[in-house]
Amino acid sequence: MLAGNMREHPSDRVDLRSDTVTQPTDKMRKSMSSAPVGDDVLGDDPTVIELENRLSSMLGKEAALFVPSGTMSNAIAIRSHTKPGDEIITEATSHIYVYEGGGFAALSGCSVALVPGKRGIMNPDDVAKAIRKENGSLGHFPNGSLVCVENTSNRGGGTCYPIETLDAIAKVAHDNTCAAHMDGARLFNASIATGISPARMVRDYESISICLSKGLGAPVGSVLVGSSDFIALAHRWRKMFGGGMRQAGIIAAGGIFALENHIERMAEDHARAQKLAESIRNMEGFDVDISTVESNMVYVTTDKLASEVIESLSSKGIDALDLGPNMIRLVTHLHITDEDIERTIDAFASL
Repeated sequence: MLAGNMREHPSDRVDLRSDTVTQPTDKMRKSMSSAPVGDDVLGDDPTVIELENRLSSMLGKEAALFVPSGTMSNAIAIRSHTKPGDEIITEATSHIYVYEGGGFAALSGCSVALVPGKRGIMNPDDVAKAIRKENGSLGHFPNGSLVCVENTSNRGGGTCYPIETLDAIAKVAHDNTCAAHMDGARLFNASIATGISPARMVRDYESISICLSKGLGAPVGSVLVGSSDFIALAHRWRKMFGGGMRQAGIIAAGGIFALENHIERMAEDHARAQKLAESIRNMEGFDVDISTVESNMVYVTTDKLASEVIESLSSKGIDALDLGPNMIRLVTHLHITDEDIERTIDAFASL
């Protein structure tokens, strides 16, 4: 098992609902409390600038923009890449489609073409088939103009795109005069799981959204990354969507600390998720598709009603999410220790 204990969480419960429940560690809080700040709307918060420069450099792009949330980051990207009446192309269970309130329609005036995925991963040929163009359709079709990829795929089980597939999907997009956007909310999980650098993963993508408040453990914020021209346009949409923040360096400092200290340690989360999955899949009444457990998520199917299992686990101090009548999601993160994994395994075994 893994060494070390990094709980630093003000609770004796084991919270596996999501990696969004992470709280800043003591060292991160100290870093935030001493961060130099300015007015980011006026462009002079030095800590925000450092965060943006650091992430754009890490991803091999020209510029970046700090925003309050991953949903806003994706919304800004879609609005910057498209015009009303366009269509975006994305996987059928993607976060952009399932969990962002229909923002692509309300904020960007776009329709959506859904691509079936295998464990949340799209096939480039299916992406090509889903792209519709207004030209030659006698005005019947919307104009497909943006392909969106989610890596890791949340509803796929935390699965990671093979680099060849990422490259091929970007090529399909560009061959069809579409831009390519990556919802990389958990991109660093994908990088640690596959051993492929973030910059290589996103090489052929015009824009990338990075979430700081999931596995990285910062309390707030996401960063949208792309070319200087794209980020200049995104900056205007951030303003119109209400995402401009003033002395935002206080929270940006949490992101910088996370990038410096919490990337490599994600391997521990992945190993703990693997142990959890392997243990639960051998229990009567539960099953786990072990092929989907590539990062920090475990999707468990249960013979019982998931809501009843959740209630029973809660009574034993284990918090999880039910994502369907017979589906439970468990997510490991920096507050989950080896002891927590053993406690969770024992709780499942007792059901």
